[in-house]
This record gives sequence, structure tokens and C-alpha cells, in this order.
Amino acid sequence: MKLVHKSLERDGAGSIVLVPEETEDMWHAFNLIQEGDAVRASTIRKVTTESNTGSRTSDRVRTILTVQVENIDFDTQACMLRLKGRNIEENQHVKMGAYHTIDLELNRKFTLKKPLWDSIHLDRIELACDPSKSADVAAVVMAEGLAHVCLVTSCMTITRAKIDVSIPRKRRGDCSQHDKGLNKFYDQVIQAVLRHVNFEVVKAVLIASPGFVRQQFFDYMYQQAVKTDNKLLFENKSKFLLVHASSGFKHSLKEALQDPVVQARLVDTKASEEVRALESFYKMLKNEPAKAFYGPKHVAMAVEGDAVETLLVSDKLFRAQNVAERRKYVELVDKVREVGGEVKIFSSLHVSGEQLDQLSGLCAILRFPMQELEDTDDSDSD
Repeated sequence: MKLVHKSLERDGAGSIVLVPEETEDMWHAFNLIQEGDAVRASTIRKVTTESNTGSRTSDRVRTILTVQVENIDFDTQACMLRLKGRNIEENQHVKMGAYHTIDLELNRKFTLKKPLWDSIHLDRIELACDPSKSADVAAVVMAEGLAHVCLVTSCMTITRAKIDVSIPRKRRGDCSQHDKGLNKFYDQVIQAVLRHVNFEVVKAVLIASPGFVRQQFFDYMYQQAVKTDNKLLFENKSKFLLVHASSGFKHSLKEALQDPVVQARLVDTKASEEVRALESFYKMLKNEPAKAFYGPKHVAMAVEGDAVETLLVSDKLFRAQNVAERRKYVELVDKVREVGGEVKIFSSLHVSGEQLDQLSGLCAILRFPMQELEDTDDSDSD
């Protein structure tokens, strides 16, 4: 998703202009747009005109409409988003108040206007617009003198840096110029990795190359890390995977991603992190039931007592049509974050999200036992 313009007032109202660049962005848009919001976008309208003789002709005209959303329909298979609502701005083809259905299109901007942008909306925009937030895998595809530093998200590969350095050839009895050129090249690749790879988000960093380049680079990188005392590289050494690729060009990344070792590691991405969080909740529920609760009433009481260490929330709850109900869940998330707790927002399109929905869509793992919550009935919490 591309953020074109952002205009927010102090009271939280305002509008944001976005361009969906891939099908996954439609899912983000579906989680942003609510009934009552105003959406301005390019759309096609069938317009009937009557001539002086009384004959009628129908034409399909592309026009820009602003509708107040009354109905939102998302097709999970085709990743299509359809918005139905009344026209609220003057238009030469469509009367004020007339109904129209807008299909959001890829690579066509739309403006979303809300009476209140809360923290969950803004988090969603940050997630959608910053590829490094959703990039679970980074990759360095390299050969001697050529390297591409890429981020691999669930839907696309973004090249963050290209390093192209001319390396002198080895001469008989003198390799010093070659080695010096190679070290200069490796230094530039290391800088690109440190600049573009967010190790807090990325689960694996692939180093792919033909021959021994990857091993030589990896060894050189950690020799430099020792000299410069680079703690970040040492802390994340286990994330590096060395795999074969036929060249240093970006298209060779496909071979690297198909490597069985990489496939096994890629299971450990955002989706499986959600599964693990839910697993630890179930374990806590079994072994220490006073430290694991689900359901709005119990979780709200735990949040009130500043007891929540990890809050698991389904994104379904933030799509509630009732504004007060949505605000209640947003406030829970904000309060948990304020006291240093961790919040994991599950995608309801994922298996773990479906499981969480069966547990009311809201679970909490506590810092300390709250025995009094066990004695409270949660029957009126739904």
C-alpha cells in the first residue's frame, strides 16, 4: 500500500489518500473502512442520455464519486473489495443521494475520510504502507562484485539495495588488489544489510550465491563484527541461512526460497508466530488457569488491574459496526501497550485467527495470577 497524503485534525478526524498496490492491500483496506466513512474513488457508472428525438443511449462513463459507505463486501478468494453507499458530493453524472457501488481497484488511489482515526487504524496503515513491518524474510543474493538486498513479504519481493562494484582480477603472484576490492564490496553489502534489515521483524536472512561467495562473505562479516563489536550481528547470527543460487541477480532468489532448509525455516513466519502465541495461551490455561483468561468481561477486568502481559485480539473485533463496541476494544489495546504489555492482532483469515474467534476473539496471558477472576462469572460478557 502506498500512502499518498495524510491530513488528520487534532481531534482525530481527517482523511488519508492511499493506493492499493497488491491484492493483500485490499484486506488492509477492508480492515480500515467502516460503515459511515466517506470514500472518494474512481469508478464506472452507466449513464443514460436522452436525445431531442426521444431516443435513449446508455454509456459507461468513468467518473470520480464520493460515497458514504453503507455496505462493505470483501471477497476473500479474489481479494476484491466492494463498497455500496449514497453519493454525497455533486457530480454531473450521478445525483446527490443516489446509490452507487464502488469496486476498489489496484493502482488507483482512493481517499478515506473518517470522523475518528484511532490507534488501530493508524497501526493498520503503518503495517500496510511499510513493507519492512510485514517482511518476515530478508535475502542477500550475491556473486563477486554484485549483490541485491531484498525484503520478501507474503506477496512480493522488494529490492532495497543493489551493490555493483568492479573487482580487479587476480594477477599471478599478487592478489592484494583483488582482495582489497573484494573487502570493499563486502563492506558495502554489510552496510546495506544493517541499514535495510529490521532484525526485530525478520525471522531469517538468506545469503544466496554461486560457489563459495556466500561462505566467504559470511566469514568476513563476522570477522568485522568482532573488530567493531557489533552486537546486533552477534545476537542475530542464528537467523542467517547460507543457500545456493545460480547468480547474483534478483531472479535467483526463487531457487534460494525453494531450498528445503529455507522452506522449513519459513514456516516460522508471522502466521506461525500467531499459532505459537495461541499455544502458549492454551498451555497457561491448562497449567496455571489463574493466569489465562478469555472473553470480554474477564479480559477487561485483567486489563483494569494492569495484569496483562500478552493480549491476543482478533482483527474481527475491530470491524464491529457499533462504534462504542469498537472503541472498547481499541481502549483495551491502548491500555495494555501503555503498561508495557504485548498485543498480538490475529488475522481472522488465518487458522489461528479462526481458533481465537471461537474463544470470543479476545484472550489474555497475565503477569501474575488473579484468582478473583476465576470466581467471576463471564456469562454476561458476550
